Amino acid sequence: MRILGIDPGSHITGYGVIDKEGNYLRHVAHGEIKSKKDSPLSEMLISVYQQLSSLISQTVPEAVALENIFYGKNVRSLIKQAQVRGVVIFAGADKDVSVFEYSPLEIKKAVVGYGRAEKRQVQVMVKAILKLPEIPPADAADALATAICHANFLKEKSI
Repeated sequence: MRILGIDPGSHITGYGVIDKEGNYLRHVAHGEIKSKKDSPLSEMLISVYQQLSSLISQTVPEAVALENIFYGKNVRSLIKQAQVRGVVIFAGADKDVSVFEYSPLEIKKAVVGYGRAEKRQVQVMVKAILKLPEIPPADAADALATAICHANFLKEKSI
């Protein structure tokens, strides 16, 4: 099963693609979709949609897993993040790929074993689990962690 993990963000949207074969997880790709600093929100959302659509077409995942909204951010950040999440959900649905969501607590617990783990701990564990040569960037690591979480839990119902 191929899984595309997404860490939606208004400035940087991380992505990570893994394959799950039995109990074995294999890294396929990871990276970050970055928007231009002063670009209007509409341009940023279009860019995220276009790049994700292209990534889905190239990698052909069977599931998209994304991180749910983190509740401690300021309202303006939450609104932008929610809009990016909407674009991610739409991109998956538009390509007929089921979309699943996980809380940050579920993701950290699945990867580190502790729901309150720090970002660096997640990065180090993602590197170890997927046998990567180096630690991935923070947003890409979060996306890979989300994909690993889905591989472990395989929720039945998509959003």
